Amino acid sequence: MIMKKIIFAALISLCLFSQCTKDASFAPAYNNPVGQGGSLARFAIVGNYLYSVDEKKLKVFDISQPSSPVLKNNVFVGFEIETIFPFKDKLFIGSTSVVHIFSITDPVNPQKLSQAISPQVLRRCDPVVAKDTVAFATLRTNGPCGGIQSILAVFDIKDVENPIQKSSVPVSEPYGLGYMSKTLYVCDRILGLQVFDISRPYSPLLIQSLKDGSYIDVIPYNQTLICWVEDGVIIYDITDNTNPVLLAKII
Repeated sequence: MIMKKIIFAALISLCLFSQCTKDASFAPAYNNPVGQGGSLARFAIVGNYLYSVDEKKLKVFDISQPSSPVLKNNVFVGFEIETIFPFKDKLFIGSTSVVHIFSITDPVNPQKLSQAISPQVLRRCDPVVAKDTVAFATLRTNGPCGGIQSILAVFDIKDVENPIQKSSVPVSEPYGLGYMSKTLYVCDRILGLQVFDISRPYSPLLIQSLKDGSYIDVIPYNQTLICWVEDGVIIYDITDNTNPVLLAKII
């Protein structure tokens, strides 16, 4: 199990290195995250800052000197914080009750803008990703997360200070998720990797389910989909985003 985690970390590090080598000198820092992580990540790198979450707080580190990171701020977020996802100048922070949305226009002093909550379930686990003016969250209600119905929730975030749930899709036991262009990948421990067409983002259309493993999280990177599964890592070619082609299993 330790070796599998090392392999997965190495793949993520490859993504980090690849994005670090891009020339980002002419764009705002928040448009140039130097790391690509999965939706279950507890840390994110944006520009020269590392953001990490524990169960209650968001921590801000200055990593302009990578060998000497400096803790710059501690921001209280809420309770039972689980995940963090960066998108442009925003951080989407998932908990077992809501998705908190923070602005990092001032990267050292994140400011809470709003929170998104689904009226369909009272307690759940909230991995979340954002795309343009839409956010997708998997709300898992089984096991320690409580509740009855697990769903893929779709939020309108055009007005980021007033997110509105527009639709939902029933799922079984969802975990992480990620997107590439107009395709959304949702990990479901029972149903497999769910591939959705999100050309109409408020009406996700299930295209197919892949069952090559017990999926936990995904990282879409360039034309590759890196999947963390229960017993290792699976890699797909997603040149055709809607039709992942198995490249390798690392088990």
